[in-house]
This record gives sequence, structure tokens and C-alpha cells, in this order.
Amino acid sequence: SSSTSRMIWKRPALHLAASLSSSTSTSSSGPMPPFQNSDETIASILKSSHTIALVGASKKPERPSNYVMEYLLQHGYKVIPVNPIMAGKDEKIHGQEVIGSLADIQEPVDMVDIFRRSEDAGGVVDEAIAIGAKSVWLQVGVINEPAAQRALDAGLKVAMNVCPKVEIPRLGISGPTTDAKM
Repeated sequence: SSSTSRMIWKRPALHLAASLSSSTSTSSSGPMPPFQNSDETIASILKSSHTIALVGASKKPERPSNYVMEYLLQHGYKVIPVNPIMAGKDEKIHGQEVIGSLADIQEPVDMVDIFRRSEDAGGVVDEAIAIGAKSVWLQVGVINEPAAQRALDAGLKVAMNVCPKVEIPRLGISGPTTDAKM
């Protein structure tokens, strides 16, 4: 129980109060406060996302995108690997067909999980907005503040510089919530 209380009092709680107090200003009156993750938003994304498009998927088992994809599949998510180089060659990652782009996915996408360089993440976020994804998840080390703001402005939920493989156990989430199947 003492380890739980230590987790609660990490610095994001302090920054949250600061960002809330400055959120009354409009974006035209100065720079926006830096993006801050919230456990509430992260938990909401992880519980409500059933279909995840994983951009930057790799067949190489040592790559984070590969073992995070496997972890998500093991926790009940449908994961669609996106990699334009591997697409169209009957390639599969963890048994899932590789798709060339977000626009090529033929079903609604709840979350776009981005394993790309920070400078490339903006284009992926714009594609996620275009396909009507509900959230974007920029992996650890993937930081693009303008892209995160565009997603927020478009009504998407955003997680940035975090990993679902870490957040799922930290927040005690077992996977997507089960809705009645139609």
C-alpha cells in the first residue's frame, strides 16, 4: 500500500494544477502549456479502445513495436500492424495482416499507437484525425506538442511519451471493456 501512495504523489499532479490554472487563457494570448498526460485519460483510452492501429510495426522481436503489439494482443485488443514497406506482401506480425496506411484500414479505429520518430508523428496524427480515430498514443520518446494539440483540437484523446505495456499494469487495467457484441 505504501508503494501505491508513492505513485500517487509523483510530479504530474503538481503540473496538472498549474496547467488547469493556465487553461483559462486562449491559445492566441500566448504559448499553450506543455502537454500533460492524465491517468484518467490514459485509463479511458485503454479501456475504451478495442481496435488499435499500430503504426511503425516491426517483425523484429527485439523492437518495442513488436513486443508491445504482442502484449496488446494478449490483453484482448485487436491490433492492426501498419507498415507501408511490409504491406501487400502477405506479411503478418503476430498473425495479423500488415496494412500499408491508416487510410487502408477498412474498419473503425479506436486508437492509433505511434512508433515513429517525433518529427514523423505529426503526419501520422493528421492521418489518425482524417480516419476518425478516437485517440492517438505517442510512444515513449515520441514527443510532438503541435501534433498532440491538433489531435486535442479535433476531439481525440491523447497520450504522449508513455507506453501501454507500462500503463496497463500500472493502472490495473485488464484490457478493453467488453461491450455487448452486435
